[in-house]
Amino acid sequence: MNFTLTKEQEFVKQMVSEFALNEVKPIAAEIDITERFPSETVEKMARYHMMGIPIATKYGGAGGNNLSYIIAVEELSKACATTGVILSAHTSLCAGPIDAFG
Repeated sequence: MNFTLTKEQEFVKQMVSEFALNEVKPIAAEIDITERFPSETVEKMARYHMMGIPIATKYGGAGGNNLSYIIAVEELSKACATTGVILSAHTSLCAGPIDAFG
């Protein structure tokens, strides 16, 4: 079995890792302490097409695969668990079911 990431998956990992380091990590403690929703971060994530990674482009998603989505959740969660859960919940509980059954 080959566990090597594709070039696309490596790109996703690098891009989300840099985003998490530069945009998410600096406000992670404040988000946890104040228990506020980081709408400014979520808006940026949407602009970078993180909010719909495994959703087809014809429906406004990024057209990626599930592994790319998982990589994004993992990289965000390294910097801020709250932000990782926001992406996960949005994709798995909202966009995914609409994509599959909507």
